[in-house]
Amino acid sequence: MPGHDMLAARLTIHLDAAVVWHHRPAYAELVHRAHREGLIGASVFHGITGFGAGDRKQSPLAPKAPCAVVIVDEEPRLRDFLPHVADVLGETSAVAVLDRVRIHTPRA
Repeated sequence: MPGHDMLAARLTIHLDAAVVWHHRPAYAELVHRAHREGLIGASVFHGITGFGAGDRKQSPLAPKAPCAVVIVDEEPRLRDFLPHVADVLGETSAVAVLDRVRIHTPRA
């Protein structure tokens, strides 16, 4: 039996994993808020090494490490979500990328 496809969007927020918001990792707060808003899903991916605009490449042993928070839902809902996390991202060098995706749910 064929699966089901759904058009959606993916918001990927790239930030330093060491960024803290109110004594909590910023990435954890972003996931908490996505859940509270009822968005479809959110995951955090920790990188081993990387760099961003204005940063030098980080070593795996450095205290700074790249991290990406990936949130999936309908595009308008993700656009509405961004202002709700502006306080968390504050003055960080975080970068948010929004792109359209197709979610495929296989059927058993």
